[in-house]
Amino acid sequence: KKDAILTSIISQVTPSESSVIKRVAYEPMFTEHLRDHLGIKGVIKVSMHEPLTNIRKLIIVICERGMPSTEIWRALYGAASLHRAAGKYVIAVNDDIDPDNADAVFWAMAYRANPALDVEILKHRDSGHGPRSDRAGGEDASVLFDATLKEDFPPISLPKKEFMLNAKEIWEELGLPELKPQVPWHGYSLGEWEEEFDVMAKRAVESDYFKTGEIIAQRRRSDLTMNTEVRTLKDEDD
Repeated sequence: KKDAILTSIISQVTPSESSVIKRVAYEPMFTEHLRDHLGIKGVIKVSMHEPLTNIRKLIIVICERGMPSTEIWRALYGAASLHRAAGKYVIAVNDDIDPDNADAVFWAMAYRANPALDVEILKHRDSGHGPRSDRAGGEDASVLFDATLKEDFPPISLPKKEFMLNAKEIWEELGLPELKPQVPWHGYSLGEWEEEFDVMAKRAVESDYFKTGEIIAQRRRSDLTMNTEVRTLKDEDD
């Protein structure tokens, strides 16, 4: 054909034309592979990190809370094995973690995982596209990281959603710069919550927090070491 129109994709540092197109296709493809082909229940979606890493190297698997450990690990292994050079780092998190926020992912890795128990390294991986090293015969490796919640945690240490929304209204009424909230921007339960905490919160809103302080002071003990797990203690009144 004369005067043919040739389309091209320029490969460059990501995000690029190529990576944007691929990510839209790869994420649902990986999700479908885990949920439909491998039959793993509890996988919500797969997110692939794009800036600089070229979407293949860092994969985040978002899992439902309470998903069995065996299924989480099947998802991690499955995501690492679909493409020979995809999944150098594969991290499982729960759905309260924003996979596009690296700070949130590091937060989960820092507080929801024990590297001695929740990390596996897979050797003899293809290094894929990018600068290659002569080390280990040019082979690469993968790190699988389970950064999901393994048990109930105390709530996120921020005011409840309704208080933050009210603060947002006041902020905007004062004409202050536009807010750009990032998750988590309000407190929420991670399973460990008692009615007593609601009472304490109500006192704080009513400026009666000294009452809570008095109650807590009565629970002081001199026979315990610092950072003793409070859940292992039993109140003498019980």
